[in-house]
Amino acid sequence: MLGILPLVRSMTKWERIALAVLVLFFAVSFVVLLRKFYVENTMLVPSPGGTYIEGSVGELQQLNPWFTVTNDVNRDVVSLVFAGLLKYNPATKKIEEDLATMEVTSDGLIYRLKLKEGLFWHDSTEDDPHPVTADDVIYTFGVTQDSQFPNTLLQQNFRGVEIEKIDDRTVRFRLEEPYSFFPSNLTLGLLPKRSFEGVPINRLNETFDFSLDPVGAGPYKLRSIVQTELSTEVTLERFPRTIEPLYKLDRVVMRIFPDYQTLLTDLRNLDGVRRVPRNKDGEPLVPRRFEAITYTLPQYVALFLNLDRAMLKDENLRLGLQLGTNKQEIGDAIKEPMLVDTPLLEIDVSDWRYHYDAEAAQGALFVSNWNLPEKLRLQRLLEQREANDVGMLKIEPTILLDTGAVLTLTGSMQRLGTGAAVNGIAVKRHPTHTGSWIVQLPTRGTGSLRLGENLIRLTQRNGNIVDSFYLWRTTNIDEFKRAREEQRLVQLFLDSRAGTIPAEKRIMVQNLTLERGMLRTRLSTDPVSIRKNDAGDALNLRLLTSPSPEKYRQVAEMIQKQWAALGVQVTIDIPASEGDFEQKLIRRDYDVLLFGQSLLDNLDSFPYWHSSNVQKLTGKREDLRRDAYNLAHYSSFKADALLETIRSTSKEKERQDALGELRTILKNDVPAIFLYSPLYTYAHQENILGINPGSLSLHSDRFLTLHQWYVKEERVFKAGKSWFSFVGWLPSIIR
Repeated sequence: MLGILPLVRSMTKWERIALAVLVLFFAVSFVVLLRKFYVENTMLVPSPGGTYIEGSVGELQQLNPWFTVTNDVNRDVVSLVFAGLLKYNPATKKIEEDLATMEVTSDGLIYRLKLKEGLFWHDSTEDDPHPVTADDVIYTFGVTQDSQFPNTLLQQNFRGVEIEKIDDRTVRFRLEEPYSFFPSNLTLGLLPKRSFEGVPINRLNETFDFSLDPVGAGPYKLRSIVQTELSTEVTLERFPRTIEPLYKLDRVVMRIFPDYQTLLTDLRNLDGVRRVPRNKDGEPLVPRRFEAITYTLPQYVALFLNLDRAMLKDENLRLGLQLGTNKQEIGDAIKEPMLVDTPLLEIDVSDWRYHYDAEAAQGALFVSNWNLPEKLRLQRLLEQREANDVGMLKIEPTILLDTGAVLTLTGSMQRLGTGAAVNGIAVKRHPTHTGSWIVQLPTRGTGSLRLGENLIRLTQRNGNIVDSFYLWRTTNIDEFKRAREEQRLVQLFLDSRAGTIPAEKRIMVQNLTLERGMLRTRLSTDPVSIRKNDAGDALNLRLLTSPSPEKYRQVAEMIQKQWAALGVQVTIDIPASEGDFEQKLIRRDYDVLLFGQSLLDNLDSFPYWHSSNVQKLTGKREDLRRDAYNLAHYSSFKADALLETIRSTSKEKERQDALGELRTILKNDVPAIFLYSPLYTYAHQENILGINPGSLSLHSDRFLTLHQWYVKEERVFKAGKSWFSFVGWLPSIIR
């Protein structure tokens, strides 16, 4: 260094400037090389830290896994604060281990769950460690089996299941019969027994202190619940756990708004938005800086046909309603593209029974017990025509005859004999036609012809009926013309059926309409008449649906219009509140129900179609079950057997075969008309990375992949690389 200084001093001014430039160039080049080396030999990886803030619309209620079945907002929080023995994996669509490992016996009756090591509850401290034990597991599931447990929906999941503690970390569940979907029940978040000491089982749903400060064993711990001017703010912070997976985000903040308009006013402070509504064009209502993710759940919306109603027991009627339901039109109108044909969320393009076909629908309804009035009228006229065409009486079937006038009838005396009568009026020998008889039917008094339809009877002396004739009388010239036109249409129909006239002139029943009791040619502007049965009852179906979501009203109105074209009158019933709707639902107070059902992660159709879940309508309120999910009142011995096989078998081929047979039975029976699987949208800011929801079974399942989410990144050297690799890397930039 000392030797360099004299050399620099000996340089001229310009030589020193040149040297400085060279040194600076070398330094910059070296830094550039170092950066290039660092970028090429390192990679960006997620880094722990950061906060994720999500907005949703709803109402925060109890934060307790026992009582969050119907509240999606609570499910979101509960899914992070609590953890179950098992969990659903959206990537594999299977139930996998979470807090415990699982072993199942070959007969599928015994499930052995062993808690992983190092599990602690959120209220655990160094002075008071609170480990998760088998006692907590026994308590979590055991109380649900008590008759006093205040959640019957959850109670049925563990009915008949024997729960036994093996040791401090091991529990055994013994089933009465194989149930292949049982692991799904073990995803329920565990609760600490210590937090509920002294609380009666029938009051577990009143533990509000616990709900405001819940203690779970999930990846995040509740830090605070704050009510702000705009929202309820729930802050969660990462809880240190030793089990995989490890989460990166330090905090998750759930902001719950009363409505979406309020949420939008604070959108700039949100990283994500749960269940984004869409506009009339189906576009999500969020700014472009948000990335929208659309997804479906294993759900379907359907028209459940109440088979307890006498009119809906007619299979042809049910098939006609299905064929006459234009699902594509409905889906396009409400921007729901995921149409379904079966309760297994499938589209069956191969079977005509699932295709909208107005003509086929009319064909199915034609052979049902419900007929269009014009068909009934035509049948009546054809029967009269057939009766009038045989026998001795030959009269015009329609007459214009004023009151006070008479109708003169004649016939052959040789064929009739003496002592005969027409409508009780004795016939006489014709004064001018030898061998003939004559009778005059009055419009007043005995044997008179009344206005409208008359049945004229020709009888012998002994009272035996020789012939009958149907005759229609009017005093109004316009009515007479309409009656003559009706007779012309009857003849045209007969000629059409016989094929004796050109095809373009032929008419069918659907070309006719009924006006003031008589047939005429249908116009394009004519509404379809309401169908009736043989007793004259009109086909009027009452369609019940929920006040929310709003699109249910739109779907109901479209069904009303589509079925009106089939001759089915639909009365829409939308109760003012969810509570009123639920009461009607439980009582099965509907002919048709527009509603949705969820199959959850196991796609188990048993609760919805097995006859054991039919509502018992005894007239007694105490006999009504909230967990009677068979909304169509459907009962089939074959379907029951298949549903039981699907639940019990552990053989995949046997399950698939049973599912195939079940599809066929439901296809033939038509207990419901399946419409669509709702499409949902979740949106997040672009700086929230690693989001890949997978196949969700619940909205809250998006948080099952939260361990992959991150907002911070750091660079680390690739495998086998370090700063010491710099010298060896230099030659690579020369090549």
